[in-house]
Amino acid sequence: MKIAIFGREFKDDFNDSIYKIFETLNKNNVEIYVHEEYLNFINKELFFFPKITGTFNNSNQMPENLDLLISVGGDGTILESVSYALGANIPVIGINSGRLGFLAQVSKDTLSSAFVQLLKGDYQIEERTLLELNCQNNRFGDLNIALNELTIMRVNSSSMISINVYLNDEFLNTYWSDGLIIATPTGSTAYSLSAGGPIITPGSGNFVITPVSPHNLSVRPIVISDDSVLRLKADGRGRNFLASLDYKQACFAFSEELILKKSQKKLKLVKLNNDGFFTTLRNKLLWGMDKRN
Repeated sequence: MKIAIFGREFKDDFNDSIYKIFETLNKNNVEIYVHEEYLNFINKELFFFPKITGTFNNSNQMPENLDLLISVGGDGTILESVSYALGANIPVIGINSGRLGFLAQVSKDTLSSAFVQLLKGDYQIEERTLLELNCQNNRFGDLNIALNELTIMRVNSSSMISINVYLNDEFLNTYWSDGLIIATPTGSTAYSLSAGGPIITPGSGNFVITPVSPHNLSVRPIVISDDSVLRLKADGRGRNFLASLDYKQACFAFSEELILKKSQKKLKLVKLNNDGFFTTLRNKLLWGMDKRN
């Protein structure tokens, strides 16, 4: 079995879990490839030099015939690992070294049982829809995809912006607001949820458009088909607006249009036993919490 590990910095209370991860993989004769920056952090902070097969720096350096990518960190780390998983065409599983861990579902307490399932191949693969952004000058390069959302926000100004949205070339609405979120079902439980958007189940075939602090009480989030092509053009008192694809950001002139659609690529997420979407909603977001239950 060949496994790649991608991760970010962690606190001291996760040290024992790092030892356990590598010791378990070594004990089961797994070939381990680690992101070089992450390995350097482990060597320096823990004085721990695990037995590995090799390293990689970017998605183009991913070894062939990998079985799995382990993302060690929080949900943000999983978002950063998307390009690596897509480049190697392998599923990804998140081990949570942070706080909430909605996508990174494996905790320190469930680490042992999770590895038993992983090493036995006792898990399912769940495909998640991705957004693809096209714009002038290809500002995001090969990283023009998002697992969670595209966000358009005002920048360097306290004034709201207006965002004209066209759905399949039909005018939808002008949003007067601080910004706009277009989220996938995966992203519906992230920023969009905080801005008042609905929860959408994975695989439902939808996106959600959620305004950020709209200056109109009649404007509410709207759910659309993920086969839709969105064209967006912002305007405001300044010169620029900010567009974010998950953790990636770029500044755009108000004269530039953004074209957003469903990507042909899909991210493969590992789904362990008893780790369903609604279970995660109840446990992580306390969805439906009621003393009567």
